[in-house]
Amino acid sequence: MRANPMWTGEAFRNLHPVRPGLRDTSVPPPTLKEFLCGGQRRTPAGPLPALDPRAAWQRAPDSGLRVTWLGHSTVLLEIDGVRLLTDPVWGARASPSQLVGPKRLQPVPVALQQLPRVDAVLLSHDHYDHLCHPTVRALANTGVPFVTSLGVGAHLAAFGVAPERITELEWWQSHRLPGTDIEITAAPSQHFSGRGLKDRNATLWSSLVVRSPRHRVFFSGDTGLTDQFAEIGARLGPFDLVLLEVGAFHPSWGDIHLGPVNALEALRLLGGGATWASKGHSRPRR
Repeated sequence: MRANPMWTGEAFRNLHPVRPGLRDTSVPPPTLKEFLCGGQRRTPAGPLPALDPRAAWQRAPDSGLRVTWLGHSTVLLEIDGVRLLTDPVWGARASPSQLVGPKRLQPVPVALQQLPRVDAVLLSHDHYDHLCHPTVRALANTGVPFVTSLGVGAHLAAFGVAPERITELEWWQSHRLPGTDIEITAAPSQHFSGRGLKDRNATLWSSLVVRSPRHRVFFSGDTGLTDQFAEIGARLGPFDLVLLEVGAFHPSWGDIHLGPVNALEALRLLGGGATWASKGHSRPRR
């Protein structure tokens, strides 16, 4: 971590200049009550439409590539016979407590134990809505390997994942899954990290690129709009599928989250490709 160019001696930082105008300084950030309990027009009147994806999982995708969105940033990615699970969250709350804090709007459409065999778990960063303690503890018992950003492995080890099953990546560093042709590369994103009051930016945040001899997939994790997307596309694209976050949008967060409009610009910078923008319900896509 000390050798990483993003490390200041005390924390990581974004290196790339933030585009002007991304953050609307005239709009106050959400209040603590809004953040923890929700606010006006933030909660749907009822459950969103959802499909049970288990029948689709019984058949291999004709193209070799399929994505099943399981809510927020949790995606089951099937790529040329290998299954990867991104930022898995099955917990009831994105919080250090299961009694208070942001609560999920609806359950994941399948139980964690109903997933097909997963070959690796990919974690973009350590925020509670991406790194879920009860979910990681359950997955730790399955023996699945984890690939994540630099520093996040300490959390995983504390949650019960064996150190030999943890691979940490810096930006532009790649890892080939043993016994497969799948290569996972950490790439830039514009965000931050932390799970408490004293660990702000103590671990790295990343987008992730998955490549096989036949397909290339980009997964944004959480990020603001950055010109680095053009470099990602040039170095690691072109992409068959681009997975972008749009749901955590607030005008005062424009420098650390995309939102729908900036997601379109991010897609253009990445070089295009089929898109899947997360909003919170499940649907398999081939």
